[in-house]
Amino acid sequence: MNKFMTDDFMLDNEYAKTLYHNYAKDVPIFDFHCHLEAKEIYENENIPSITKAWLGGDHYKWRVMRACGVEEKYITGDADDFEKFEKYAEIMPYLIGNPIYHWTHLELKNYFGIDYPLNKENAKEVYDKCNELLAKDEYRPQGLIKMSNVAAVCTTNDPTDTLEYHKKLEKEDLGFVVKPAFRPDNAIYIEKDSFNSYLNNLSDVSGIKITDFTSLKKALIQRIKFFNENGCKASDQAFQYIPYRRANEDEVNEIVRRKISGVEVSKEEEEKFKTEILLFLAGEYKKLDWAMEIHVGVIRNNSKKMFEALGADVGGDSQSDLAFSENLANILSDIEEAEGMPRTIIFPLNPKDQYPIMTIAGSFNRANEEKISTVQLGTAWWHLDHKEGMIDQMKIFSQVGVFSKFVGMLTDSRSFLSYPRHEYFRRILCNFIGGFVERGEYPWDEKFLGQVVEDICINNAKKFIKVDFK
Repeated sequence: MNKFMTDDFMLDNEYAKTLYHNYAKDVPIFDFHCHLEAKEIYENENIPSITKAWLGGDHYKWRVMRACGVEEKYITGDADDFEKFEKYAEIMPYLIGNPIYHWTHLELKNYFGIDYPLNKENAKEVYDKCNELLAKDEYRPQGLIKMSNVAAVCTTNDPTDTLEYHKKLEKEDLGFVVKPAFRPDNAIYIEKDSFNSYLNNLSDVSGIKITDFTSLKKALIQRIKFFNENGCKASDQAFQYIPYRRANEDEVNEIVRRKISGVEVSKEEEEKFKTEILLFLAGEYKKLDWAMEIHVGVIRNNSKKMFEALGADVGGDSQSDLAFSENLANILSDIEEAEGMPRTIIFPLNPKDQYPIMTIAGSFNRANEEKISTVQLGTAWWHLDHKEGMIDQMKIFSQVGVFSKFVGMLTDSRSFLSYPRHEYFRRILCNFIGGFVERGEYPWDEKFLGQVVEDICINNAKKFIKVDFK
């Protein structure tokens, strides 16, 4: 029996150990998609408690607590910080095989020097030790980012964001860089009740009165230029499924006018609008040499009761099983024919979509200076960022693509303590590659494979999302 979480945790062969310890372990992190707030990074205030750090907004943890029968008062309710932490510690031994178990203990070990399993009996001891350290200056957000060996972060920002804190951070000598990423979902979700009020906000910020699709595009172009001036090099947009229903400008103008007037759009009209706005955005990204990220396959707010009580992003989302492969192939083809294909990463939440996406992506790779796969399958994320989910994604990427060109891991997190997720990925990555050598399926070339590991950990992402950092 192996001991729990040693230095060789998840490394099953000598090749994996060499690749991890000599090449992957100390490579800086480029967290190119996360939900950290630039304001919190700039203000750099101490995190009040480990409860706030772990449970303050982490719906991953909220879901498993609910699955263990914990009352909502100890999750999102008014219980005090220690009561919530104690309930989380109490469920920890039950999370056999869940990545949250591994992430929690990697965070305890890496940041707080705690190398034993968390449970109800030692909850107070762990709570006090973590809080004692979190009160120190070096455990403020900027210190935690440096401690985590992070070189660069791309936050996720709405087009109406002033980027005030990104501008302030740009003037600071932090030892890492923080750049915005453009997230236009609120301008895409025409079916939502909030769409019209959002257009009003976008009109105010851009200085362009939005009355139809043409003026909406002008407003978005103004904001895209503003983001570009402030160092943005990546965009992200999310869909439940990829639409494909073409329409001309006059037709989409009328759809937007009808929505603004208070008329609900039909499903067909929604798909026409979303198809045309995605084509438009892809063209603008290509002009500015931005990367385009597409997250697809989420059903949000499954429980109406929970949504009405707590709002969105509280653990009520799931995988979608809608089919969209032909739509994706068609829309990528139209993007390529129009302004040309921006560097594109597609992140499916349902594993059934990984093979189709990977094979479709392979149809659109072309010669480029960066020597990378310009359209590729994204990292296993959200409900797939566990051990088997990552391995399955790596298998598909290696079987029908060129795995050595993979852009690697991201946190997709709101927590400053989430960076051990990169370590988790890197251990799985090195074990995956080492396994080919162990089984005699690939020759042992330490120098070459070490370079492949470093490329997947950071270099490919730097080529894909061209943020300047050391």
